[in-house]
Amino acid sequence: MQTGRKRKEAIALVDRMKRYPVADACALVKKASFAKFDESVDVAVRLGVNPKHADQMVRGATVLPHGLGKTVRVLVFAKGEKAAEAQSAGADFVGAEDLVAKIQEGWMDFETVIATPDMMGQVGKLGRVLGPRGLMPNPKTGTVTFDLNKAITEAKGGKVEFRVEKAGIVHAPVGKKSFDADKLEGNVRALLAALLKAKPSSAKGTYLKSVTLSTTMGCGVKIDPSSFEAVGEA
Repeated sequence: MQTGRKRKEAIALVDRMKRYPVADACALVKKASFAKFDESVDVAVRLGVNPKHADQMVRGATVLPHGLGKTVRVLVFAKGEKAAEAQSAGADFVGAEDLVAKIQEGWMDFETVIATPDMMGQVGKLGRVLGPRGLMPNPKTGTVTFDLNKAITEAKGGKVEFRVEKAGIVHAPVGKKSFDADKLEGNVRALLAALLKAKPSSAKGTYLKSVTLSTTMGCGVKIDPSSFEAVGEA
């Protein structure tokens, strides 16, 4: 099959045992892609933390310098003047109890949720729906705020939230296959810088254990994480 041949050729380009410099990895992940559509490019980072311990939970957000290459639909829970501010700032959906009820009925046509602090009493009712999807507003990621203009602008401009999973891994998108390699590199560096900044003081030993870059259907390309942690920046 044609697809099978292309897949084998793409896989053959990547040395599974090698850890590439970030610039080389970003160029290679594009070259080793075989899908016909514009795939997302994602990073998987294995951290040297134990998420079972509260003091080793890694969570945060960063704005990628080159965006994500996609339109982000932003929902804002706000009332009165703040609702008007959200609409002016470009929010796709703005409301209060009406949106809570709509989501409870199963509507999920959005990618980011922002709320003003006074609305969290209502938004809290959606914890079981938004929480598992990583959509629950949180002050630590800047999505519970009265500064709606800033929050919406960042969300539309490529803000990425990250949270370590049970196995100590963080997954995050860093762009599209169609991005130039240098733009992918800039986004990867921004994400790793944010992860290093979020390093818990209780984390001992190697923090960035592995970093793997991949497209939606392509194979993983390992990035050498030692240079990032050595200088404390990405």
